[in-house]
Amino acid sequence: MTALTPATAPDPVAPPVTPPDGLRVGGRWTRFALRRAGRLLVSLWVLVTASFLMIHLVPGDPVRAALGMTAPADLVAAKRAELGLDDPLLTQYLHYLGHLFTGNLGESIATELPVAQTIGQRLPATASLAVLAFLVALAIAIPVGVALAVATRRGRRRRTELAFAGTSVVLGSIPDFLLGVALVAVFAVNLGVLPVAGREGPDSYLLPVLALAIGPAAVLARIVRVEMLAVLETDYIRTARAKRLPPLRITLRHALPNAVTATLTLGGMLLSTMIAGTVLVENVFAWPGLGSTIVSSIVAKDYPMVQGTVLVYGAIVLVVNTLVDLALATIDPRSTIGDT
Repeated sequence: MTALTPATAPDPVAPPVTPPDGLRVGGRWTRFALRRAGRLLVSLWVLVTASFLMIHLVPGDPVRAALGMTAPADLVAAKRAELGLDDPLLTQYLHYLGHLFTGNLGESIATELPVAQTIGQRLPATASLAVLAFLVALAIAIPVGVALAVATRRGRRRRTELAFAGTSVVLGSIPDFLLGVALVAVFAVNLGVLPVAGREGPDSYLLPVLALAIGPAAVLARIVRVEMLAVLETDYIRTARAKRLPPLRITLRHALPNAVTATLTLGGMLLSTMIAGTVLVENVFAWPGLGSTIVSSIVAKDYPMVQGTVLVYGAIVLVVNTLVDLALATIDPRSTIGDT
């Protein structure tokens, strides 16, 4: 018996996903990609300009604040000259842009090390933490959402649905740093089965990854359930049931692929949130990443380091959002309609 798919049984409620009209120049996907690339460049320029102005918007003299009020005046003057802060603002901006194109983010006032070097050493720890948390969130949310959609379809198991809704709302609303503190108290302090802090071995990833992943997983699971409930009531799924296809095959092969669009969209947004959330979580677990670096730099008033770290964080979020949009447009070309 031939398996029934949306391609062979069109559904007026959820039209089947059709291949894009090609990657050729002038195609819808290409126009969409070029538009997104243009928006990314504009957003990066705004981010770069904002990061440049950051050091000039700080009240008082940032060099004096970083070196301390008791620092000799000649040392402060020499540091200002070294950073180019005595030059006209436009000259500083042009120099800043020129340095960025060569990968020069300046020099830390506190450590006198290149900012790019410090970020390069810390970035892998932050990236691995955010990516693992994102994968764990997907691994939890998709199976749970699909299972709950199948179990509670057409109003069945109302108590299960209410319990899931309440639990997901609570977990999704807890700040990740507060969840991290709770995980440390239970598993590291009271039970002593996991390390309290640091990045030493695979087990050190468990608590910070869970702290970042649990909230987004709860939100994603609700979205997956809602999307699956809508797909399970479409015409082609009812036809598949009428043809007596195995329920598991109907759910995984025919329903799930048509329910992932909203999940991917929200998942990409949550990935950006996770990247930003590493700032607080890393400080809870003393994780040697960019999050702990930016906080310690703010405390030390090391503005060049803060400036470079904020720029890298913002650039990562912008690039991730653009890649998610392009991936979504490739999987479901209908998402490009009205935006090309």
